[in-house]
Amino acid sequence: MAAGQTADPTQQTGGGKRTVIMREVVNGLMYVLSTCCQWRAVPKDLPPKSTIYDYFDLWTYDGTLQRIHHALYEQCREQSEREVSASAAIIDSQSVKSAEKGGSASIRRVTMRARKSRARSGMFSSIQ
Repeated sequence: MAAGQTADPTQQTGGGKRTVIMREVVNGLMYVLSTCCQWRAVPKDLPPKSTIYDYFDLWTYDGTLQRIHHALYEQCREQSEREVSASAAIIDSQSVKSAEKGGSASIRRVTMRARKSRARSGMFSSIQ
C-alpha cells in the first residue's frame, strides 16, 4: 500500500480527522430544509451553520443530495406498493416557467428568493 492510502476505500485519505458527527450534519440539513429557517437560525445543539452549509453546498454540487432524494423517492413508492418509476406526471405552468429559466439548480434559488421577498413584504400578509 502506498503512503496516504488506507485498506478501507470508503475512508478518507489525507487531511485531519473528521471532527463532526455526520448524522448531526444530516439532522441540521433536514432541520433547515423542513422548517425553511434561515441558516443563522440553526439550533445550537446542531453543528455550526457554516459546517452544515458547507456540506449542503458540496452535496448539491457533487449530486449527493439528488441521489439521496432519488433513493428515498424509490423507497416511498415501494412502501406504498406502487411502481418505482411514475407512469404519469402533472405539469403546471409554473413548473414549465422554472424549467425554462434553468432547471433544478435555479428552482432552489427562485423559491428561496420568493420566500424571502414574501417574508419581508408587509403587503403579502395584508392581501390574504
